[in-house]
Amino acid sequence: MQPRTAVESRGYDHYKVPLQHLHTNSTSKVSTPLTSVHPTFHLSFLLRSLSKRTWSGSSGIDRPLARRKMIINVKESTMVQPAEETPRRGLWNSNVDLVVPRFHTPSVYFYRPTGAPNFFDAKVLKEALSKALVPFYPMAGRLRRDEDGRIEINCNAEGVLFVEAETTSVIDDFGDFAPTLELKQLIPTVDYSGGISTYPLLVLQVTYLKCGGVSLGVGMQHHAADGFSGLHFVNTWSDMARGLDLTIPPFIDRTLLRARDPPQSVFHHIEYQPPPSMKTVVETSKPEITAVSIFKLSRDQLNTLKAKAKEDGNNISYSSYEMLAADVWRSTSKARGLPDDQETKLYIATDGRSRLRPQLPPGYFGNVIFTATPIAVAGEMQSKPTWYAAGKIHDALVRMDDDYLKSALDYLELQPDLSALVRGAHSFRCPNLGITSWVRLPIHDADFGWGRPIFMGPGGIAYEGLSFILPSSTNDGSMSIAISLQAEHMKLFEKFIYDI
Repeated sequence: MQPRTAVESRGYDHYKVPLQHLHTNSTSKVSTPLTSVHPTFHLSFLLRSLSKRTWSGSSGIDRPLARRKMIINVKESTMVQPAEETPRRGLWNSNVDLVVPRFHTPSVYFYRPTGAPNFFDAKVLKEALSKALVPFYPMAGRLRRDEDGRIEINCNAEGVLFVEAETTSVIDDFGDFAPTLELKQLIPTVDYSGGISTYPLLVLQVTYLKCGGVSLGVGMQHHAADGFSGLHFVNTWSDMARGLDLTIPPFIDRTLLRARDPPQSVFHHIEYQPPPSMKTVVETSKPEITAVSIFKLSRDQLNTLKAKAKEDGNNISYSSYEMLAADVWRSTSKARGLPDDQETKLYIATDGRSRLRPQLPPGYFGNVIFTATPIAVAGEMQSKPTWYAAGKIHDALVRMDDDYLKSALDYLELQPDLSALVRGAHSFRCPNLGITSWVRLPIHDADFGWGRPIFMGPGGIAYEGLSFILPSSTNDGSMSIAISLQAEHMKLFEKFIYDI
């Protein structure tokens, strides 16, 4: 499959433009027009009223939208609040809630038209959203600092942003849904300059496409939820839009992940240590050009890759995920041309829900993401079979048991400044790599009454060296890799990832 590659020459922060809004005459009891928001709500995150946003696509390879402007008309913006009175309280955040990147995680769903006259009716969506915000009431809150300066969620029911928009673009314009700038434009963008209490924790945009299809853009503040909890909310919202009741209530108490007293950090937590840096730095006056692409591997290709675990007499079985992650790590290192003696660190987002003892309640709402971080020397990894890197990954994941995770919580408790451990561009850039797997997440379960999405994936990749592994929406056994790399490395990565 030929990937579609978007080439970008600016960093993530460049694209943090303010949320736009349009005057609305909405009379919904559970929705607040943006022109009549409660006076204590700060509108500094909204710059000015615009009915039209025009975006110029960045240059790219084989992308229809890269050759013309994408125009999005915002029809209405509403602050949707819980349908009933909800608890007003401060929700304490655990240490793992506070070491996540401090922005809204972007994701996008696409739905084909069904011919139904009420296809993605905004009234149905907003009423269901309002109902879902009752049990998931922290999502309607705002961030704030407590008396000790620690970030918590102020459960004040101010609401989530719901934008209705339209565009002359069609689903096929987005090709294979690589997380390009065009995809990101389907999500309301957030201005963080007004402070942490000025913006919603959840921003949503339903965009009606010329072909009759719909995209749903989701921006979810990472302090509020990780992928598992975020999907619990979105899928509950979609169930309620179909008239179903809440199946698994959210468990809203993050003190279950409080550190022990006194803290007992008994392991060396390499995941929180600075990553290796390039031993040889090439000086250049040119700006760093990054590219984003998505690569699909079929079931047969994945089976061939997994069979490589038995090469050269290796008797240890590795999972399909371990072998694929190893192939991505190895291919990235080769594409970057890392010197033989260069160390490279792999950051693997690891869900602690099934690893902690006792296990957390099924509906635990918050972040439970820890990080496994194998380190390898590039020359060894490239000269040995793929299973060598898979073994490094396997060993790092096995280490992530209850004792290790509790030690990690205690380690974080002992740090004077958790903000220093928040990962960003410095964590994943060359020679290192981050991998987040969505393969076991129910990312295709959001059926609002008009069918399941044909695609769900990241709406952008913030940093060079960050990647996502996505499951197939058709259950055909394939997986896709969405990744951001330096443009000159991306072409080589494509060659290596398919050289199975």
